Amino acid sequence: MAEKRFVEVYSQGMTSIYKIIVDTHTGVNYLIAFNAACGSGMTVLLDAEGKPVVTPMREA
Repeated sequence: MAEKRFVEVYSQGMTSIYKIIVDTHTGVNYLIAFNAACGSGMTVLLDAEGKPVVTPMREA
């Protein structure tokens, strides 16, 4: 089976749900927010300087 492209590294909440997922090819982190009353959204997670948060990935 192929390696997963995205992996969940953080999850918080029950009615308002926030998750951080990492793209295993690039290391870029994404924030996913979901609220049953408001909908959902996904965006690149940024650091204090406005640059994408990148998790170092191991080379296979």
